[in-house]
Amino acid sequence: GLRYTDEETVDVVQMVLAGKVNKRLVHHLHLHGGHAIGICGLDDGMIKAKKVEDKDIGFVGDIIDVDTTLVEGILDQHYIPVISTVGGGENGEVYNINADIAAAKIAAALGAEKLLLMTDVRGLLRDKDDENTLIHSVNVSEVPQLKSQGVIKGGMIPKIETCVNAIKNGVKSCHIIDGRIEHALLYEIFTTEGIGTMIFE
Repeated sequence: GLRYTDEETVDVVQMVLAGKVNKRLVHHLHLHGGHAIGICGLDDGMIKAKKVEDKDIGFVGDIIDVDTTLVEGILDQHYIPVISTVGGGENGEVYNINADIAAAKIAAALGAEKLLLMTDVRGLLRDKDDENTLIHSVNVSEVPQLKSQGVIKGGMIPKIETCVNAIKNGVKSCHIIDGRIEHALLYEIFTTEGIGTMIFE
């Protein structure tokens, strides 16, 4: 979700996300044979943002533009870009950006086929306490009804809305999967049913 971030905290967010967490992920990818480069939304003005307007939550931003030049250059060199989601304002402000929202905006700007959101739940469940009620696929047209039924609620609301917005902006499908499961990405992409929830149009 969107969490209050004051001026002091946004500096910490920048140091932790763009520094420690980002470089740790890059290092782990390297240890497993990947070639990665860590960047953040401030690099080359990649993520341009403005203060969230409809609520006072400090230095939390809405993305107004994504410049994919840097990311495309990294991809052209066959590296994996690991992007920390802080964005820059027009007057030098630094904003904390929701990671799911940033991923969707970047995916749409790149014209990506798929967006995969890794979380700590199996996907969208009809009964949040029963993993056997996993819904494997959802058409965007079904989302309003699932919300009214209380199936989409709590922390799943922003994830589903992020997926819907990504699809409306050109991403072909979005997948919510459990990152705790070993090889989750491979199972979701290369098996017929997958292991999470796919959102499509």
